[in-house]
Amino acid sequence: MADRAPTARDLARETIRTRILDAARARLTEEGPAQLSLRAVARDVGMVSSATYRYFPSRDDLLTALLVQDYNELGAAVERADTAHDRTDVGGRWMAACRAIREWSVGHPGDFALLYGSPVPGYAAPQETIEPATRATLVLVRIALDATAGRPGSAPAGAPAPGVARSGPAAAGPSAAPVVAGAVAYIRALGYVEDIDDEVVMRTLMAWTSLFGTVSFELFGHYVGSVSDHAAYFDLVAERLAADIGFVAVAPGVPDPAVDGADHPQIGAAR
Repeated sequence: MADRAPTARDLARETIRTRILDAARARLTEEGPAQLSLRAVARDVGMVSSATYRYFPSRDDLLTALLVQDYNELGAAVERADTAHDRTDVGGRWMAACRAIREWSVGHPGDFALLYGSPVPGYAAPQETIEPATRATLVLVRIALDATAGRPGSAPAGAPAPGVARSGPAAAGPSAAPVVAGAVAYIRALGYVEDIDDEVVMRTLMAWTSLFGTVSFELFGHYVGSVSDHAAYFDLVAERLAADIGFVAVAPGVPDPAVDGADHPQIGAAR
């Protein structure tokens, strides 16, 4: 049976729901996730607070909708950046995906704070947020697996960062298998590959946290006085993380000046 075409009532409801979410996203940037309230959002869209409960029964429901929307937006941006390159161009894919993470985050600092900032008191993200939350990370995982396929425990020539002497990921020390077993099982369940190098997964998880940590330090103002060019610094971090996993990635050209880190708002900065 064909899907039912949306009625005028459906479209009107979706329009109002979108307006509420847009107003809530603006509030995220202005006040932060912990201060978000349905009453304030209702006022912003010209509704009485009781009317918003027909769309979002509680603040937690609104936060969940924002999380799902933001994770999906970020994931879609990273996926587009990845698929714009030939699959064999793992270095190009990696840099494009990493840059997409930073560009989306810099363009949406309030949303970034909701996704990766301090937990909102009294709120626990439900199961429905997990799949959207993994989209961006899984792009990095796929690139790392493609880059290291057929090279278990060894890095290609030239991959280690300058001044770092190691023969490959497996030369790092004790096995990573016990601590990344959950991640490996999840990747296998998704059907990406069966033969997975635990150390590659370990280093990709390290890269994931380092990339988002670098963005977080930028947006929360922790690099003031230390880093003069946030975009160039981020690219260098991404290049070195690729080398640590075991492949070469070089930033192409000059970063987009629109997101060079000089003029975008920092979270919590005075306005």
